[in-house]
Order: sequence, then C-alpha cells, then structure tokens
Amino acid sequence: MSQALHYPWFESRWAHMVEQCSGGRLPHALLLAGPAGIGKQDFATTLGNYLLCQAPANGQPCGRCHSCELRQAGSHPDFIQVSPEGPGKPIKVDQVRELIDHLHSTAQQGGYRVVVLEPAESLNTSSANALLKILEEPGEDTLLVLISHQPGQLMPTIRSRCQRIDFAVPPAPDAIAWLSTALGLPQEKSEQLLAIAHGAPLRARDLYQGDAMDQRKQLLTGLADLLRDRVSASELATKLTKCDLLNCLDWLASLLNDVIRMQMTHSDQPRVNRDMKRMLEAVAKQGSRVKIFQMSDRIQEERVSLMLRQNPNRQLLLETLLQQWSALIR
Repeated sequence: MSQALHYPWFESRWAHMVEQCSGGRLPHALLLAGPAGIGKQDFATTLGNYLLCQAPANGQPCGRCHSCELRQAGSHPDFIQVSPEGPGKPIKVDQVRELIDHLHSTAQQGGYRVVVLEPAESLNTSSANALLKILEEPGEDTLLVLISHQPGQLMPTIRSRCQRIDFAVPPAPDAIAWLSTALGLPQEKSEQLLAIAHGAPLRARDLYQGDAMDQRKQLLTGLADLLRDRVSASELATKLTKCDLLNCLDWLASLLNDVIRMQMTHSDQPRVNRDMKRMLEAVAKQGSRVKIFQMSDRIQEERVSLMLRQNPNRQLLLETLLQQWSALIR
C-alpha cells in the first residue's frame, strides 16, 4: 500500500491540504467531489496516512514509523473505511451505527482518527440521517472524509456540514504521460485509452489491466456484425451476458456521441472510438438523426436507473438497445 501520493495533477491541492494540516485549520469533515477514476480515494487514503503518521516529512507520511507500518498492513485501528457490502448496494444504517460506536471510544494510537466513506451517494436515507449525528459532533482529532462521484445525490444537510473540495479530470498531457509510464504504453495508445475512459486516468488504467477492453471489443465487433445482419440482437445480448452492463451503456453512449459529432461537423473522424472509424462513418452517413437521439436518450435514462441501484431485466434491456442500434440505418 503506497504511503505517498504520486499523481502530478494533485500536487497543488495536496500542498494546500498539508498547509491546512500544519496550520491547524483542518475541518472535521471533507467532501471530495468529482468524477470517478481520477484518484480521490488515493487522495483520501494518503491524507489519512499523513495524519496518522508519527514522523511526516516533506509533506508526506514517512512510511517507516509504527503507524505507517500498521497502515501498510491494512490494520491501523484508527483508520476506518466504510463502503457498501457489494456493488450496487447501499451503505446501511447498521454500518454507520457501528462507526458511531467506534468513534465514541478514544483513539488507540493516541492521535487522529480518520474515517473514509466511499461512495457517499450510496448512503440511504436512514444511514445518511445517522451520519449527520457524527458530522455534527465528530469528536476531537477526528476527520471524516466523504468521497462522492455524484455529489448532487447527497442530502443537502450532509453537504453543508463538510468542507467541499472539487476535483476535475486532469489535463490530458499529464494524464497521458502518467498512463504511458504506468502501463508502458506508447502515447497514441494511452491517448485513446484515456478518451475511452472520459479523461479519467485511473479508470483508463483499470480498463486496460482488467478484462473490460476485451468486453468492449466483443461489444463493438458485435455491433458491426449486427449492422451486417450477421447476428441477431437476441444472440448478441446473450453473448454479452458477462459484460458489465454500466460499461456497455457507457460505450454505446460514447459511440452515439461520436456519430452525432460527426454528423453535425460533417467530419469522418470519430473523436473517441477511432478504432471503429469505418462503422461509425457508415452510421453517421446513413443513420437517422431522430433515431440516434432517441437511442441516446434511452441510454441516459437506463444509466441513471442503474446508478440509482434499480435492477433492470438485463437481457431485455440489451436486446431493446441492440434492436435500436440495428434500426439506425434501416
């Protein structure tokens, strides 16, 4: 577990945070808000490491003291992480109550206690109301760090009790250089990977290191076959059973955004999905703009439903969207 923060796009924010810590101006609660995949979790973890470290130096935790050793082992008793018990599940009120009980005791290492809660939008009404009690009276030398990818979904009373720090996707040159170094990729490959990840470098890294890019290839190849009548919507939906549904919706939306941009600018070059240039060029030339916008709207509606933890019929949803895709040039 790395103790220091190694993302160049966070340097100025991190320096400001260290200055707040050194000056005794650290609030009791922070809300780190911004898109997923840019490093907010690592920022929060490193801040926790820094506060718990017994000998921080040069604005970073030392990595050698007993506290740092406990953090590296993932067993520091005064560093608490609260997350949903599984993907798509909420943070339950029992989890927050257990946190409250823990914070009523004194810090076992005699210093700060740090709580990192992520993603904060997973709080349901009961757990959010329970959390308000801690935010109002967190106790001495206690820092609560809420991480949110969708801060608009948080209760206003939660947001108002935290000092908010907004994070944006880093400048493309910084992200591309970091990706190229981290993954050992040429700049052009890193640039396309970053575009697919909407500018989020850690998401781009995770897509490349996992099986997501293979899933994307399966989807895009299937979409091309669908337009050529080599596969039916039902057959392709079945083949995509193991693919992450939210990723599928994201990639479909990205394709349509490229098509819309190509139609409106009379360009033959997709901005993001350059590896599917021929297919997108054909859809842009032959596709009905009305049908393209209708499909785009449907995808956005389904993405919102998924983010709100609703459970659609996966097979039916994919079949419907794939039929819409096939009908774009009919």
